[in-house]
Amino acid sequence: MTNFIPLFPLEIVVYPGEELNLHIFEPRYKQLVNDCFKNKKPFGIPSVINKKVSETGTLVEIIEITKTYDNGEMDIKTKGTLVFKILEQIQELPDKLYHGAIVTYPQTGYTGSAPLMKKLLQSIRSLHELLNVSKDFKKPDESLLSFDIAHHAGMPIEDEYRVLEYEEELHRQEFIKRHLVKVLKVMTQMGSLKNKINLNGHFKNPGRI
Repeated sequence: MTNFIPLFPLEIVVYPGEELNLHIFEPRYKQLVNDCFKNKKPFGIPSVINKKVSETGTLVEIIEITKTYDNGEMDIKTKGTLVFKILEQIQELPDKLYHGAIVTYPQTGYTGSAPLMKKLLQSIRSLHELLNVSKDFKKPDESLLSFDIAHHAGMPIEDEYRVLEYEEELHRQEFIKRHLVKVLKVMTQMGSLKNKINLNGHFKNPGRI
């Protein structure tokens, strides 16, 4: 299936199921939000990476306009729904400040490996413990998917985008796993280095000679 959607490019990766709060201040996007909210239509957020609009993004629906300012700026609540791929960008629309695209929707799989997901959660929690941070997944562990945990794994935006591109849940899980193996290895090495520095070049409990 293909159709036209308005585009709101951002330097982030949005996943299906993700709730995202946005402050809208540019005239073109104020118009976009007003049009979509009035007509109960979604809009697309493609990721901007290295100043380039990527071909893959996530369709989002406007849940609520929580605040409207005197100058027309808005705070809105949105939620990601479907992954899309851009087939053709439409730069000029009649009487519109924003642009859009003709998109298609790949068949996104959501069946992965429960044992692998359990290991991923253990690794992420170990990483958070090493970093002394606390995150709430807002779902029971058995209900979590790769899209729910990807932002918590400490990946650069390029890798978060790769997760969005994979169509199968198992492939997304495996990709996150490879990232976590690498980052936990680095964190462990940094911990060992920190301990050596704290010893100040000497044995902590030197024995008698």
